[in-house]
Amino acid sequence: MVPGLKVLVFLSLHLLQGMKSSMVHLNNNGYEGVVIAINPSVPEDDRLIQSIKEMVTQASTYLFEASKGRFYFRNVSILVPMTWKSKSEYLTPKQESYDKADVIVAEPYLKYGDDPYTLQYGQCGDRGQYIHFTPNFLLTDNLPMYGPRGRVFVHEWAHLRWGVFDEYNTDRPFYMSGKNTVEATRYHTALGTAFYRDCHTTKLSLVVEFCTEKTHNTEAPNLQNKMCNRRSTWDVIKESADFQKASPMTGREAPPPPTFSLLKSKQRVVCLVLDKSGSMDAGNPVTRLTKMNQAAELYLIQIIEKESLVGMVTFDSSATIQNNLIRMVNESSHLEISTKLPQKADGGTSICRGLRGGFKAITSSNQRTSGSEIVLLTDGEDGQIGSCFEEVRHSGAIIHTIALGPDADRELKTLSTMTGGLHFYAGKDINGLIDAFSGISSRSGDISQQALQLESKALNITGKGLVKGTVLVDSTVGNDTFFVVTWMTQKPEITLQNPKGKKYTTSDFQDDKLNIRSVRLRIPGIAETGTWTYSLSNKNARSQLLTLTVTTRARSPTMLPVIATAHMSQNTAQYPSPMIVYARVSQGFLPVLGASVTAVIEAEDGHRVTLELWDNGAGADTLKNDGIYSRYFTEYHGNGRYSLKVNAQARKNTTKLNLKQPNKSLYVPGYIENDQIILNPPRPEVPEATEASVKDFNRLTSGESFTVSGAPTGGDHAHVFPPSKVTDLEAEFKGDYIHLTWTAPGKVLDKGRAHRYVIRMSRHSQDLQEDFHNATLVNTSSLVPKEAGSKENFEFKPETLKIENGTKLYIAVQATNKINLTSAISNIAQAVRFIPPQEPNIPDLGTKMLSPSLTVFVFVATLLIF
Repeated sequence: MVPGLKVLVFLSLHLLQGMKSSMVHLNNNGYEGVVIAINPSVPEDDRLIQSIKEMVTQASTYLFEASKGRFYFRNVSILVPMTWKSKSEYLTPKQESYDKADVIVAEPYLKYGDDPYTLQYGQCGDRGQYIHFTPNFLLTDNLPMYGPRGRVFVHEWAHLRWGVFDEYNTDRPFYMSGKNTVEATRYHTALGTAFYRDCHTTKLSLVVEFCTEKTHNTEAPNLQNKMCNRRSTWDVIKESADFQKASPMTGREAPPPPTFSLLKSKQRVVCLVLDKSGSMDAGNPVTRLTKMNQAAELYLIQIIEKESLVGMVTFDSSATIQNNLIRMVNESSHLEISTKLPQKADGGTSICRGLRGGFKAITSSNQRTSGSEIVLLTDGEDGQIGSCFEEVRHSGAIIHTIALGPDADRELKTLSTMTGGLHFYAGKDINGLIDAFSGISSRSGDISQQALQLESKALNITGKGLVKGTVLVDSTVGNDTFFVVTWMTQKPEITLQNPKGKKYTTSDFQDDKLNIRSVRLRIPGIAETGTWTYSLSNKNARSQLLTLTVTTRARSPTMLPVIATAHMSQNTAQYPSPMIVYARVSQGFLPVLGASVTAVIEAEDGHRVTLELWDNGAGADTLKNDGIYSRYFTEYHGNGRYSLKVNAQARKNTTKLNLKQPNKSLYVPGYIENDQIILNPPRPEVPEATEASVKDFNRLTSGESFTVSGAPTGGDHAHVFPPSKVTDLEAEFKGDYIHLTWTAPGKVLDKGRAHRYVIRMSRHSQDLQEDFHNATLVNTSSLVPKEAGSKENFEFKPETLKIENGTKLYIAVQATNKINLTSAISNIAQAVRFIPPQEPNIPDLGTKMLSPSLTVFVFVATLLIF
């Protein structure tokens, strides 16, 4: 095996699931724990529930047949919004929530079409984030346009659960095949798509199967071939954990019908469980206890949503209920809790007693622990934490954990994982705790109520020094805006000016009453849109660290703000497996393009790595211009916990909304019935523009922490990781020359600069797939690799091959670094030497469709899965 490929194969098989957690599990061939959640903005309509039930019931049978008796849907929960009327059949959710749902039902942003799609941006075999159906899709007769809803659901389920990709390509619907014929981009050159009406007979015939190795079209220029190395859908499914533990059910022609539970979202219930043990007194001049109090106060006043029920428990070797649940309605509600934040640290650490105190604070307020949330913060170890795991599991509560410092108990992550909660790590980053608390927001799907971070900055100010800066408040936010300043030794002089020139000074900032070295200013009404300027002056002769945090909410319930979310490709990494950093920047459901996105990853020893994330469709990034910014992370600095923080910003009006949703279900233009071509109605009118401008903005967000094991303490891993695979190679004839373009990989995956390229070509794509090293070598002596992420351009004349009209060549590339670690073979690009005759009506092999009748013929009555 070529050096480096063995490592790359190993690491690709070990990119474990670390994206959005799901409650779905497979039990004796049946999927349980599937959650379908309706967005709070969707008006109450009982027909939606009935349509969802019918779709899932239908899908269960299709899934059973397509998987050869291996899978079906056993039970499904439908979560309706809190705004809907209460009914006797509605149950209270446990750990089910909108933000963890497998399927969401929501209006499209900007009314851009009803095409179903799966938000999916991992690697081949990685699970997706969610399936999105619109109410209109579920309530309108879409049978001729998309096929039966049950089949569409199975199509999307394969994306979501097994990480397969589309085998059609609406941007490039046709290509020149190896037989020199124009073919539609689909899974089989003879049959159309995997669910089809038999075009060889006059009566309707439905064939139910997933594309297999025998029927898969490896030539088609589609995402399945690009992402999964030309493997078929069924081949990818067979490698999944589901397939490995599910044998076909025998003696059954159909699965049992699924059962449904109707759940209604409830008011948010949160209890803070905060460590006040003796170790929290560590730190000089600011103790861990003070930092905790700063962050907890910010959470209570600025992050938690109005009308939430909030309580607080403090613990050391015992637990004390400081507040039973209080409804957050105004400032006095916040103060009633925050004034009881602990002022003294002493005693041991009993996490289980703290949790039991949290449960009691909830039940004493006539609320159920099931579905309630606990935010647990501790810096210490507790050898007895495992003794209450069963009690925690039985409670049904969702436990979010914040590990403060390297000595915090390692089992905290287990608590979060087993309850569907979030897990954060706060180390030496002075803003780490504030950022962690800010990441624990509502799970209801109501974006207008969520607090957003505009700034979170640590400022090192010299004695008698002055620091200045700006904060951008964009037009989508401005409600409930706070500026918070903390210090270490002495309060600075503060000046803040809004875009219209109004000034706020230190006296306008409210002091806390707990001596926790922080002040805050709440901007009355809606904060002015534009650039706010601030200056902080150090009155002390000694240098000190200051922090500035700015939070806000959506400008109005009808104005969807730009948001950013971040996470790693997995929660645990075993060296030398790399990880991928993902950041999604969106407004509503539409991707935001052109943003500047950076990730800061901090190890337990304080070592920081800053990565620029890319949305270029190369390296770790799956799709170009889908609003998902990605990058490989390989700079491990020892074992332990790592924190993640992402900053997304736009300046000088460089960002746009992508109005074209990628990965959507195929809209079928027509079908054949009784040998007659029947055209479907045209696709519903959508805006002609594919992009819309986005005003400048700034967002900060924290991802969950992750754990690394087996890593050396140094940060240089160039001897382990090869250059990343080139995934966007394109080729075309220009006269007698072939012009190639691709995105440059790096020395180490997508970082640095490769040493050289190896380019080979053949008349047959299979030669490059199966015997790359014996294909014709292209002279690349003049080609010097560029920095990773740059666009490469290279032209060559294929001297050794006879070129004539109709000549078709296939090209692939590998990158090598200086120690001869070699990337995987790139995608295979095709170049066709084509001199069109003078006759009209020649089909366009690019992105344009053929005539309507030929289009219908090509898509012959498809009822899609794959």
